[in-house]
Amino acid sequence: MSTAERDTIAEPAVENSNTNRKQPFPRGFLDTISTGWAERPETLPAPRAQASFAAARRAALSDAFPGKRLVVPAGALKQRSNDTDYVFRAHSAFAHLTGWGSDAEPDSILVFEPVDGAHEVTLYFRERADRTTTEFYADATVGEFWIGPRPSLAGVAADLDIATDHLSAFQPVDGELIIDDDEELTRAVSELRLIKDEFEIAEMRRAVEITAAGFDDIIRELPAAVAHARGERVVEGVFHRRAREDGNGEGYDTIAASGPHACYLHWTRNDGTVVPGDLILVDAGAEADSLYTADITRTLPVSGTFTEVQRRVYETVREAADAAFAAAQVGVRFRDVHGAAMKVIAERVAEWGLLPVTAEEALDADAGGQHRRYMVHGTSHHLGIDVHDCAQARREMYYDGILAPGMVFTIEPGLYFQIDDLTVPVDLRGIGVRIEDDILMTADGPVNLSAGIPRTADEVEAWIARVQG
Repeated sequence: MSTAERDTIAEPAVENSNTNRKQPFPRGFLDTISTGWAERPETLPAPRAQASFAAARRAALSDAFPGKRLVVPAGALKQRSNDTDYVFRAHSAFAHLTGWGSDAEPDSILVFEPVDGAHEVTLYFRERADRTTTEFYADATVGEFWIGPRPSLAGVAADLDIATDHLSAFQPVDGELIIDDDEELTRAVSELRLIKDEFEIAEMRRAVEITAAGFDDIIRELPAAVAHARGERVVEGVFHRRAREDGNGEGYDTIAASGPHACYLHWTRNDGTVVPGDLILVDAGAEADSLYTADITRTLPVSGTFTEVQRRVYETVREAADAAFAAAQVGVRFRDVHGAAMKVIAERVAEWGLLPVTAEEALDADAGGQHRRYMVHGTSHHLGIDVHDCAQARREMYYDGILAPGMVFTIEPGLYFQIDDLTVPVDLRGIGVRIEDDILMTADGPVNLSAGIPRTADEVEAWIARVQG
């Protein structure tokens, strides 16, 4: 390092909110920081389990874009406040195509270079800095003195079984297709995830397994949640601990919605009380280190048993979920799964006298929909490396798509009677119920990956009694 460079570090030429508070490096530090370090011998790893699957995905994408240069950035760190960043999570398409999960490096770029009718694929990223550079000790964002060891080009090449190069070697080219900028490429990488391979299915099972343990933890700690002024936060925190200890974290913000909060579909403030006699709706999913996530909802009676009216609503939702599951067969349209659940919902709320029309009239695609007041959301969405996976796929491939082996999706009907909804009897107001499971489509029919988490009202009551001892 030159004297001029050291002087620049010691006394920054341009002052800003960060440099104004930094202590200058004394001369003795600058003269000695790059010396006295042991050698770092590197043993190259064998390719990780996902490497061959990611290679097959890249080959499929290559075949779809002959002669086109494709660019898939991992994304950059996002500022949370001043010099504090959010935890980095790579772009889902980047993770899917490289096999790099929670350990992916920010600012990395995957490039498909067209060569002789195919593509040469290179992963560009910022390799760890040599200890003789200022980055090593002075850059709090990427310097190893601050964030710990970073991977080498050779190590990542062996781990992911893919060619690597320095990020500085990447050069943009006119006419290249960039993910999220080019509609066709964005759609293609999304549709590529509609059918999961063996590795992905195994990771989904792992995510569900962690999530199931998290729900056990929640039930065990319900008394603590009841005792706390913000009991919903206790529930959220309990699940976070399990997701973080056994996986990468949550796949999305946990919904811990107790009492009337359960009627708000995306209640994530989680700052309410947990009151005996109420229901608590918990929508949570653990994300594995590979970034594949579960998405499970269970609605639990805080006191351990359902009241008569709570049980009636709960079992209606369970009936709708079972009808959707029965409708999910290879060759069936994805949207017909929703239709099966909504038929049950419409029939039951009509029987309860909540509709101004018959169930048949409510189910009319053009003039009906009155029952949707009590379940405004869809019954299913694809699931995988995103909690709402494949979202950029064409309508004819998604909503109007045909169920095929290898698809993974949710079934999650619900009933929500808002606390101030005058169209429902008083005893229903403030009750919200959702049951959500993760479904794998196989040639032999649907498989409920989360079937091991109790579902019926009787099973839920027995579950709470067992876990709480």
